[in-house]
Amino acid sequence: MSTCMENTDWDFVLQFVSEPLEMEFSHVPERPVAERTHSAVPVQVPTPPDSFTSSPVDPPGEEDALVSVSTTFFPGANICSHPPDLVLLSSDSIFFYVHTRALLGVSQNNFGGLLPMSSKATAGQLGPVLVVSESSTILNIVLHAVYDMTCSHYSPSFESLATALSALTDYGVSLKRHVGPSSALHSLLLSHAPLYPLELYALAASHDLYDLAVPTSSHLLSFSLASLTDEMADRIGAIYLKRLFFLHFGRADALKRLLLPPPHPHAPTNNCDFTEQKRLTRAWALASAYLAWDARPDLSTNAIESALAPLGDQLSCELCRKALRDRLKTLIIQWSAVKRTI
Repeated sequence: MSTCMENTDWDFVLQFVSEPLEMEFSHVPERPVAERTHSAVPVQVPTPPDSFTSSPVDPPGEEDALVSVSTTFFPGANICSHPPDLVLLSSDSIFFYVHTRALLGVSQNNFGGLLPMSSKATAGQLGPVLVVSESSTILNIVLHAVYDMTCSHYSPSFESLATALSALTDYGVSLKRHVGPSSALHSLLLSHAPLYPLELYALAASHDLYDLAVPTSSHLLSFSLASLTDEMADRIGAIYLKRLFFLHFGRADALKRLLLPPPHPHAPTNNCDFTEQKRLTRAWALASAYLAWDARPDLSTNAIESALAPLGDQLSCELCRKALRDRLKTLIIQWSAVKRTI
């Protein structure tokens, strides 16, 4: 019945195409628009879909779901003799598969109170997923420190390393043990000393990491103490701030003491008596006073040699020249031996 109906409809429509359009409309009574819409044979045309509407997509199944896992702490990683029994989820949804025993072994507060006193997980069976507040970058540094592994291949920024130290403290991990001179994290932090000397010194001081502050202080010899802000001074603290000031003042005083003695006079000769040798003494006093006036803790041996060596060009006595060279050599050796760290 439906098929016959459709054929009849199409015959009705196609007769207007096959026959000439020689119709007279004068005798056709005018009808309201509302009546024109109700034809005797209704023809329905399906509404086309909106061109801006995307094609329907089937929702992804569970097998298509993606999970981001750490490239170091994944289920099959050979970082421990037994498989992981705990999963940590970072704030940016990265999974870290770790060992409860390893975390409890380095933490003094059950890893920030997240873990029980002892692990009761069955061997080969994962425990619950624990969500932590740190991002994957920070958590990655923390776990590398816990397992005493280097994370230098990730090239973490100094800001990330500083944040990781605070996180380690929150998780009850001893910084003096895991950021000691023999640790990988100590070397990684020290690699930022040339670019962030004051920040690294303040970081070491705030955590009382003396072994980290000592080598870092050598990069602060050129730092102007007058430019130290109150905020930075507060971060460094009184003890390490005093040590930094004593380092600067001590080297400046040592330089002045070393510059004071003039070249040793030689025995009088026919061409150079004691009166003639006083010329060298006066020239040394003027040149050394110039250096001592602006005594900087970071004064290089090249700068000392450049200021004092030209004095020999004004001397005609070979013995005086030799005395100047010997004195300058001794001065450079002594200045190089002055302590450069706190």
